[in-house]
Amino acid sequence: MSERVWLARQSAYRVEALEALFDTIFEAFGVYDSLRPGMEVVLKPNLIQRGDPARAAITHPVFVQAAGRCVKKAGAKVLIAESPGGPYTPGVMRAHFKACGYTDMAEQEGFSLYTACESRDVALPEGELCRQAAVVEPFIGAEYLIDLPKVKTHSMVGYSGAVKNLFGVVPGLQKPELHCRFPEREDFSRMLVDICQFARPGFVLMDGIWAMEGDGPTSGTRRALGLVAASDNPFAADVCVSSLLGMQPEEIAMLRIGAERHLGPKTVEELELLGEPYEDFRTPDFKKARASSTDFVEKLPRFLRPMAKKITTPYPRIDARKCVGCGKCAESCPQHTITVKDRKAEIDYKNCIRCFCCHEMCPEHIIGTRRFGAFKL
Repeated sequence: MSERVWLARQSAYRVEALEALFDTIFEAFGVYDSLRPGMEVVLKPNLIQRGDPARAAITHPVFVQAAGRCVKKAGAKVLIAESPGGPYTPGVMRAHFKACGYTDMAEQEGFSLYTACESRDVALPEGELCRQAAVVEPFIGAEYLIDLPKVKTHSMVGYSGAVKNLFGVVPGLQKPELHCRFPEREDFSRMLVDICQFARPGFVLMDGIWAMEGDGPTSGTRRALGLVAASDNPFAADVCVSSLLGMQPEEIAMLRIGAERHLGPKTVEELELLGEPYEDFRTPDFKKARASSTDFVEKLPRFLRPMAKKITTPYPRIDARKCVGCGKCAESCPQHTITVKDRKAEIDYKNCIRCFCCHEMCPEHIIGTRRFGAFKL
């Protein structure tokens, strides 16, 4: 993998303009040389929740449509595959694709949508922490995979982009199991790197035309960035984009770990930047997730760390006045700490590992993040 990143300005989701841009990028990176007639190319968007693409929680269907058109130019077949949180069944996925605006788009373009929802346990031969995981079938031995993430903040790991998007190769309710196996942010991030190494995307196209700031990945606010980033290295793409948003890549655990494993750069200065000028996209006032870094805890004397971690780590909080009792939070909780009583969800914080799965999966977006006392943001 190289350390080249292409940056481009796109102010709107116009399929013809995006198709022309992606065509230029594919030529520059030699993507067309990797595609051949008849091969199946898997497109992996971020479809974390059902809902209007205008909320900026999911990869916009027009963005994926343009990428698929370029794939078809090479004579290859397009398969769009994803596994959001929650139950992963054919009926659920058909409804999910439809609600996200993918069904009509795929039918119009002749793309296939993966709804068989089959998965199996596989070994992760390059995994340093996670050596085995359940993976959705199209991502096992894919001929060519294009990673199509949404640019967002993330309440647990700080930033969601190309590397984090590949957590979606794990089927639905298997994701909470991995949260339970790796509850600490450092270990969870190492697991994400292990998954990314297994998935091994051939190319990355990042949808930052509309991004999500604040309490992402689902409860934040849409921010018009007008940004498209492309690379053949997911770590390089994420180092570049996170830096543009005023974040320090070395403070994003999965990117630091990627650099330690020589999978990507440590800093944006190590990148070869193509396309439009980097400075044109800098957005230092991009609002971060309230669950920001507490790495300073590790610098404290060992006996102080447990209590310091408890009071500085953000926790999820349900707005009981707005809760409709749908149970999606309880369904996604790896520790089973959430119950629904009298159509209101309640969290037992004694066993809460603060993974924010409930925050991500709440369709009403009424689960926020909070801090204790002086650490409250």
